[in-house]
Amino acid sequence: MRREEKEVIIDNLAQRLDETRHFYLTDISSLNAEETSNLRRKCFEKEISLLVVKNTLLRKAMEKSEGDFNDLYDVLKDSTSIMFCETGNIPAKLIKEFRKTMEKPLLKAAFVEESIYIGDDQLEVLSNIKSKDELLGDLLMLLQSPAINLVSALASSGSKMAGALKTLSEKEN
Repeated sequence: MRREEKEVIIDNLAQRLDETRHFYLTDISSLNAEETSNLRRKCFEKEISLLVVKNTLLRKAMEKSEGDFNDLYDVLKDSTSIMFCETGNIPAKLIKEFRKTMEKPLLKAAFVEESIYIGDDQLEVLSNIKSKDELLGDLLMLLQSPAINLVSALASSGSKMAGALKTLSEKEN
C-alpha cells in the first residue's frame, strides 16, 4: 500500500471517529469466511458498520482525531476490527448473541458516550447500557405517571361528586 493510500485511510478513519459517539474494538481473527459473513450480515441488519483495520493506521487515525483515545492504544494488538454504531448497546448485544454459538468476536475495548470500556469482561455492562431513546422513554413515563394518576383521580372523584350532588338534589324534592 502506498503512502498516499494510507493517508486517505487514516483521514477517513479519523473523520469517522470524530463523527461517531460509539465504537467497539473487537477481535474476529479466528472466524472463518462463513462466520465472518454471518457477522457482517447481522451487523448490517442492526445498522453497525464493521471494518477490519490495521492497528498502526487506526492508532494514527486516533491520534489525528479530536477525541482522547490514549487509553485504547494498549489494546491495538493482534487483529482488530472496529464496529461503528449510532446506539451504544447494540454491538454488545450483537456480540453476546453471536457468542452463543461461537467463541468470538472478543471485545477488546469500547468507546460509548465518551467513556472507555476495556476488556471482554465489560460486555455485560455494555449490553445493559440504555440508549438515549430508552432513557428519554423512561423519563417520559416517569413524568406522565403523576399526571395520569391525577387525571384519573379527578375523573373518578368527579363522578362521585356528581352522584352526591344528584342524591342531594333529589332529597330536597
